[in-house]
Amino acid sequence: MKKKLKKTLSERDRLEIEDNSLISAAVLIPLLEQDGEYHLLFTKRTDTLRDHRGQVSFPGGRCEKDDTTPLDTALRESYEEIGLCSDTVEILGALDDRPTMHTNYLITPYVGVIPWPCELNIDPVEVDEVFTVPVSILINKDTLRQEDDPANDGTSEGYFYYCDNRIIWGATARIITQFLDLWSRAANKD
Repeated sequence: MKKKLKKTLSERDRLEIEDNSLISAAVLIPLLEQDGEYHLLFTKRTDTLRDHRGQVSFPGGRCEKDDTTPLDTALRESYEEIGLCSDTVEILGALDDRPTMHTNYLITPYVGVIPWPCELNIDPVEVDEVFTVPVSILINKDTLRQEDDPANDGTSEGYFYYCDNRIIWGATARIITQFLDLWSRAANKD
């Protein structure tokens, strides 16, 4: 599946957004295999952070001046937040750029396969917990709901994934939705 997903990512036209009014950011979508099944790894942000506090997210953050590319940002932030060494990550490709609704970030998401199990070193200032969710759970239609988005004062709908007493919403849910579409396309390749 890993090869099919990499091929699917490389064969498509990726949406790249140029907007200097937005803050450049990048995330890593950690894909791992556990007990013969693929999972995505998530972090739950602490309640003390300024932006996206308490939300479920992928490791990542704001691009800094020393980052040459958004991929550098995703890997650096993954190391800072959860201790994931960049030389252990096999990058399969990038999803479309995603602006956040209210915090003015422009996120470039990268899919990367990580070894599992692996030792993580969690930054307690940024990350409250790390957990994984099987792709099969996320792709299950009962897991996804479209509901009023609290970030928009209920004026528009957003994607919400309900998994193991956790709710994944916002930019992370939009990223998951595109990932699962590409996952399904890759699974159907010969």
